[in-house]
Amino acid sequence: MAELFERRDDEPEIQPSRKLAATASIVLKATGRDFVTQQVDSLALDFRGVVGDFHYGETRRSGGREPWYARGTEMCNERQLSIVATDELVAIAKAMEIERIAPEWIGANLVLDGVPRLSMLPPGTMLFFKGGVTLKIDGQNVPCRLAGRSVAEHAQMADAQAGELAFPKYGRRLRGLVAWVEKPGVIETGEAVSVRVPEQWLYR
Repeated sequence: MAELFERRDDEPEIQPSRKLAATASIVLKATGRDFVTQQVDSLALDFRGVVGDFHYGETRRSGGREPWYARGTEMCNERQLSIVATDELVAIAKAMEIERIAPEWIGANLVLDGVPRLSMLPPGTMLFFKGGVTLKIDGQNVPCRLAGRSVAEHAQMADAQAGELAFPKYGRRLRGLVAWVEKPGVIETGEAVSVRVPEQWLYR
């Protein structure tokens, strides 16, 4: 059995884990009947997500992102929080030829600044907030037409349908991340965050 654990010539290159520093510059919550959020001073979190938020819950219903399930199948809610970065929203807005994209328009719960290419953080990345909360990244938040429609409407685009389609096109790999609560507590606006990126490799 020893040969199974010997290093092989075709083993993938391992990128070591690392730490980054970030700031939760804006915190937001969806208190209405849809995903659009509004800025708040703090977020109270338990194991089901942001208390009182549109996406709060231990489970959720599957949709177009999960074609392997019948639409509406109850599943684990790994999309408890949406996290975006200011510089990436600026890049999407520029590509769409609009003045700006506010994090509220696309249902963000956190604007996390200070991390280069935030949307490219790998699944398993952990966010340790100074106040004690820990979030775990599930993966990228794939942009959809629903969010695109919200952007087009809020930006008052002349061709709303074009804007609805443009957001998924230009927002890919820039739309941020989704995460779930590993350790609950309260996140305050302006709170420092330690980002721990796990070991990475390309599986072939």
